[in-house]
Amino acid sequence: MFLEGKRAVITGSTSGIGLAVARALHSKGAKVVLSGFGDAAEIAALCEELDASHVGGDLSKREGVEELMAAAGDCDIVVNNAGMQHVAPVEEFPVEKWDAIIALNLTAAFHTSRLAVPYMKKAGWGRIINVASAHSLTASPFKSAYVSAKHGLDGLTKTLALELATFNITANCISPAYVWTPLVENQIPDTMKARNMTREQVIEDVMLERQPTKKFVHPSDIGAMALFLCRDEAANITGSNITVDGGWTAQ
Repeated sequence: MFLEGKRAVITGSTSGIGLAVARALHSKGAKVVLSGFGDAAEIAALCEELDASHVGGDLSKREGVEELMAAAGDCDIVVNNAGMQHVAPVEEFPVEKWDAIIALNLTAAFHTSRLAVPYMKKAGWGRIINVASAHSLTASPFKSAYVSAKHGLDGLTKTLALELATFNITANCISPAYVWTPLVENQIPDTMKARNMTREQVIEDVMLERQPTKKFVHPSDIGAMALFLCRDEAANITGSNITVDGGWTAQ
């Protein structure tokens, strides 16, 4: 239980990747703070399962992030996972969608980090883990906001790593390819429309076309990597963008 006594706040953790990360950190003793939307009864059950607290709020707004971090208290581990997606050609891309995606996928990670770092410095230990994407390293058509946000998250991570290198605080990205989560499933209809494809064609010819394993990444794979980055053995891994992508970015 090497995380006993550590507190972790994980954004977007009521389902998908974030929930897998929360379960992994809890399994090694971390006190988990969940953040995300969902059915109230289901969230209550997760809090009971993980002996966790839950803080709601709109993290696409600065005030929402500040409320989360204030309610969470001093945090040793911050996992920035909350995200959203929209698929459309750039000339048709709704401006409000661009603003929302940049705010949630990138700016929220800046706010959680700036608010968590003072305590981490005082404690002499910290882990900032940003769940990015293979799209932090490469691009796909029709995802201008998402690709821009994830590339920005990679840059933010590197900057944090350099600033915090002498404080025993690491900052890293985990960059999966397609993980079968509600975020991925919900973008299928938009991709069908943008590319004039069937659902099956989107899955096989778009989502898995560049993934050599031809398999979706499992959320627990990301949880396991996040857990490793919290270990003392990972203290010299910082500023890295670690791909968990079935070989996507090797091509």
